[in-house]
This record gives sequence, C-alpha cells and structure tokens, in this order.
Amino acid sequence: MRLTYFTNYASMSDGAADMLVGELKKKKELIVCSATGGSPLGLYDRLAKVYQHEADIFTRMKIVKLDEWGGIPMDDINSCHSYLQENVLKPLKVSSDRFVEFNSEADNVTEECQRVQDIIEEVGPIDFCILGLGKNGHLGFNEPASFLQRDCHIAKLASTTVQHTMVQTMSKTPTFGMTVGLNDILASRKILLLITGSEKQDAIRRLMTKEITTQLPASFLWLHSNVECLIDKESF
Repeated sequence: MRLTYFTNYASMSDGAADMLVGELKKKKELIVCSATGGSPLGLYDRLAKVYQHEADIFTRMKIVKLDEWGGIPMDDINSCHSYLQENVLKPLKVSSDRFVEFNSEADNVTEECQRVQDIIEEVGPIDFCILGLGKNGHLGFNEPASFLQRDCHIAKLASTTVQHTMVQTMSKTPTFGMTVGLNDILASRKILLLITGSEKQDAIRRLMTKEITTQLPASFLWLHSNVECLIDKESF
C-alpha cells in the first residue's frame, strides 16, 4: 500500500481524480467499483468537471456499485442508488447497460447478491476499486467479524454503520446491507483508498499497524500489490 498525504480534502480529491482519469486514458473500458459517502464525493465532483471537456474518455467506462442499504426504497434520496445516479451516472452520462448494482427491493436478496456476483465474474475483474474507510475499518459493508465473506453477500450492519450520516434522513432505517465481497475487492487490478474524517482516527491508527485482522477489514488491503491510499491530513 502506497501512502500519500494531502494537506486537505480538496487536494486529496484532486489527486484521486488525476489517478482515475489517468487509468481511463489508458483503458476506456475501465470497470470501476464505486463507493458512496463523503470520502469519494470530491473525486466524483472533479470527474464531472473533467467530463465537460474530455467526455470521450468516459464513453465506455463501466460502473459497479460497491454496496447498497437493504430494506429501503431504491429511490430514497440517501440510497446508494440515488447517490450514484446524482454524483456519477448522470454527470458522466453512464448508460444503464454500463452500470451494475444491487437492487435493495429485490424479492429475494440472496439471489440478488448472486446475480451481481455472476456479473462481476463474467465481466471482471474490477479494474479500479474506489473505497472509503469506515469508522470501524469496514470496506463497503464488509464489517468487522470473526470471519469475512468471500463473495457478494447480505451483511449484518454494525451499530456504527447504522449511525452513518446517510441513514439519518432516510425514510426508514436499513435492516441489512448488500455488498461486494473481499475476494472481488482484492482481485481488483488497482485499489484507491480515500481516508478523510476526524472521527476515523482510531481506524487509521489500527490500519497503520499493518496487522491483518478480520476485526479491521481494511487491513486486508496490505495484502494487495497495487493500493493507492490517499490521506487527508485534516483527518488527524
């Protein structure tokens, strides 16, 4: 894992955008796994600005949604679906055939997770995986546990996760999560981990020990050979 420190969130977002744009210029069919939340928001904002004068590099990019809140409507303003529609798909004109996502309203969520898993196995591996660091060290909804799930799965949400700002104004509280598993995250050709937020100091400290443990899923990124970890110094 290569660590790069930035003076603030804005400069970190600039650096992240430069990396992704650089990958897109090398491979227009890039498969990008996209996290939601505050950490990558600045990155997506900058990509939208790049699109205004370099739209051609985005025309074949595919997006895989990292995770989704379970038990809430897809059109809830704070669903991961709505977030990506607003901040990624619409600004970058990503058509539905280039977007893979979990449906939180599927009749059978186990089958829905398997459907997404099958698609990833068919079109993958993921080329560029965008991740944020959870307060408890989770990646997507791969939560700290005695063991971690390999593939796309239904996740029991940790109490700290349910306190996420995205949940505060939801029409109902999510009862579970749906997420890409650690195997496909670690199979990604390149991983971008964005770390920002003063409330994540404990997770950052534990991550920097390099101790690999299922109680800190993000620690497994130390096993990957191509991880760029961008850190906002204001997080400390």
